[in-house]
Amino acid sequence: MNCSKRRIKDIGKFTTDTSSLVLRHHYTKKIKLTQIKNTFLSTLYDSVYECVFPSSLQKYKDVEPLVKMVEVDGSDLVKDFAEEMEKMLGRKMIKNVFLDSISPDSHHEMNSGPCPPNGNYVELGQEFPLEKNEHFNKLPVNTQMSSIQVPTNVYNKDSEILNGVYMSEALNDIFVDNFEKDPTLTWQYFGSATGFFRLYPGIQWTPDENGVVAFDARNRNWYIQAATSPKDIIIVVDISGSMKGLRLTIAKHTINTILETLGENDFVNVIAYSDYVSYVEPCFKGTLVQADLDNREHFKLLVEQLQVKGEGKVKKAMKESFRVLNEVSMGQGSLCNQAIMLITDGAMEDFQEVFEEFNWPERRVRVFTYLIGRELTFAENVKWIACNNKGYYTHISTLADVQENVMEYLHVLSRPMVINHDHDIIWTEAYMDTVVGANDDIVSLYLALSLQLSHGILLGVVGTDVPLRELMRLAPRYKLGVHGYAFLNTNNGYILSHPDLRPLYKEGKKLKPKPNYNSVDLSEVEWEDVEENVSVAETYFIKRVLFLKNDYFYTTINETPFSLGIVLTRGHGEYIFIGNISVEEGLHDLTTSDVTIANEWTYCETDIDPHHRKYSQLQAVIRYLTGKEPELECDEELLQQTMFDAVVTAPMEAYWTAIMLNTSGLDEGIETAFLGTRSGLMRVIRFAENEKRVAKKFLSPLDKENIFTLDHFPVWYRRAAENPAGKFLYYIPREDTRGIFPNMAVTACLRVCVCVCVCVYPRASLHRVSLYDYQAMCKMSQHSASSARPLLSVRALCSISVCAERVVRSNKKNKADVLQPCDTEYPSFVYDPSIKETNSIIKCGRCQKMFVGQQIPDSNLLLMVVQSDCDCSRHPRSVWTLDISEHNASVKCDRMKSMKIRRRPESCHAYHPQVPHSCLLSD
Repeated sequence: MNCSKRRIKDIGKFTTDTSSLVLRHHYTKKIKLTQIKNTFLSTLYDSVYECVFPSSLQKYKDVEPLVKMVEVDGSDLVKDFAEEMEKMLGRKMIKNVFLDSISPDSHHEMNSGPCPPNGNYVELGQEFPLEKNEHFNKLPVNTQMSSIQVPTNVYNKDSEILNGVYMSEALNDIFVDNFEKDPTLTWQYFGSATGFFRLYPGIQWTPDENGVVAFDARNRNWYIQAATSPKDIIIVVDISGSMKGLRLTIAKHTINTILETLGENDFVNVIAYSDYVSYVEPCFKGTLVQADLDNREHFKLLVEQLQVKGEGKVKKAMKESFRVLNEVSMGQGSLCNQAIMLITDGAMEDFQEVFEEFNWPERRVRVFTYLIGRELTFAENVKWIACNNKGYYTHISTLADVQENVMEYLHVLSRPMVINHDHDIIWTEAYMDTVVGANDDIVSLYLALSLQLSHGILLGVVGTDVPLRELMRLAPRYKLGVHGYAFLNTNNGYILSHPDLRPLYKEGKKLKPKPNYNSVDLSEVEWEDVEENVSVAETYFIKRVLFLKNDYFYTTINETPFSLGIVLTRGHGEYIFIGNISVEEGLHDLTTSDVTIANEWTYCETDIDPHHRKYSQLQAVIRYLTGKEPELECDEELLQQTMFDAVVTAPMEAYWTAIMLNTSGLDEGIETAFLGTRSGLMRVIRFAENEKRVAKKFLSPLDKENIFTLDHFPVWYRRAAENPAGKFLYYIPREDTRGIFPNMAVTACLRVCVCVCVCVYPRASLHRVSLYDYQAMCKMSQHSASSARPLLSVRALCSISVCAERVVRSNKKNKADVLQPCDTEYPSFVYDPSIKETNSIIKCGRCQKMFVGQQIPDSNLLLMVVQSDCDCSRHPRSVWTLDISEHNASVKCDRMKSMKIRRRPESCHAYHPQVPHSCLLSD
């Protein structure tokens, strides 16, 4: 093994990287400006070299004959991962749940149960003991029974509700049995078409501060996707003069509610009509667009701007709608269900010739009609339209009527599927949910598995959640290398999981999901290096630009709509070495006090048996290797690598201990020595007590950036792996991101090399790189229609790698400002290592100061010496003012209309001969 010396810039850390081993030393010694370069370099180099290059490398030479190098085949690796994921997801599928246990033809006359004074719920069972459960986010649950929740807006004594609850009791035993067979299962549930929700394990439902239980499963995306096949929808809204006032408000709410029932597999457009026909988004004229979150939210904004005018002439709007649906049926859109949603307060024209021309006799396009307002003068015409086009008529007179009446169209579209008894397994896109009954800070990311249950009518949807982290554990990090990673995409090209996906943003002290967190494209988290433009994963801190050459491998996960991709970096991702060490030798060196392993990795599966959940990964490994828990399922290959790394690095523990005991041999300011290996093993020794350490959080379980996690190797490990051989690497770990950024940056720089971060002037020595962030959240004033405003400014740089300091200009938070998704662009700078020394003059009014910058050999540091007899504090520094990047209208239009490369859902249930042509009414 070739061991190269490296350093990391920041609070003085040094790193040595091999193909599997990274040694680093935490150093905070302060050097006076008056020290000359040679003294500075000698002191710094000698202080750390003795700590990171002991005779432990001899140990590797002793076992080197036992090591074999294996080339990583990305094609085989991604297929192996995909097969494991397919097996795991297959185990989660709930099959034949209702078919034998519930008969929808049975009708049970039930007496209403006791109702509490507030009337919010009906107690339908016995006492309900709860216990906190580690597997369910430490929530109080009952694993022997499920619980029922009824939304406040649903009458909980309705006979349909009571009969549905009684019939679905058979699910309780099935849920319990499923969990006993597969203890890794999380929430299992049944959302009824009548409105109640059965959840296992049972929890205590808690109303909000207003006493309202707002959760309605029928509004959730997993329910809607499972209840219907993909669909093409055109919403036609009347904006004639008669729709003014409350009617227009109800109509807008109806449109928004319909939009909320659509998903990524659906296509939509919105047409408004009065004297003439107009598209609410002219860019989408004559076509349908994918009903992803961005497009749906865009439609909602435009709908709010609708105003009434003129006379309502619906015939032209209907013709235009049929024309568009006919055109997209030739190869675009969903190629499944098609429907027109007509929202009006009355229709006076004769429509028969329109339907004869475009829709009869096949009636391929359903027409659903929504009569708005209390007036029923033209109700018969509106009913006739729905009755003669396999649709559904409903009358909406108040805002409270909208939700229930809109949902009816889903039941109509589901009839071909339920009559045919097609129980399709539907996997939804990723969604984020605050765990029911939990604190707002507990947020989980899940996939929902839904199963249609039918016996002539849609009873509801049954499903289970699959945590994405559980799925990604099947693509272990150690097989992918220091920069490698795996990612998951949906059939529509959106990201399910990616290490650079940032679904949350911070508002105050709370983490909240971003509005578009589940409709992020792969190109928005990764950016090809074209003309020196790169993308970044973090928004608010120092950017460290790293240019890598990656190879991408991808495949589909069978029986699901998902695709798996893996990324292997050329160099460290191409090979892996495997050492052969006996269990006895490995176990001995694995149990020393300075050893930890990555607790987020799966060395041994501790979630299968509930009795194993109390063990950390290191405890589980030791118990397995000692034979105390032989039934544990462990990754033998990873264990072998971990034991090998423990043996090879064992001399470090004795060496560091000897240094610590020899007080005269340890320089003041050295706090921590540590190393990391590809197997996730770390050795850490603290030379200073916690209260005396400057970096108290460093390498703690909360310091996710600097420890091995499920998503990434430590940042120091990744940077050291790409640092030139023979050089130390320094970097500043983010100690406390809650502090003021400029103060934090200056303090950190002083700890390293006395340079102050103002050295942006010798621009000839800097290489500018444009950074993009397509997942940013920006402050948008509600009183301003323009999104262009100065957001960030860059003013600092003092690193051979990168150090860009950005300051938010606004000191006050305007209550009217809201955070919204946006794209940002800003520069960063990379120092040209071929320039060893540079100097320049800073003009400050009537005086000027000179500074000299010199590269410190064998490091990534610059030593800056600045003349101090000229005060520049009263003169503004040069800054780069950065605005939120704006897309012009044509680019935005093209992006929203563009059809991503996608896999269409395999199943479509648009027709069944037994579906009646008779009129379907609701009034």
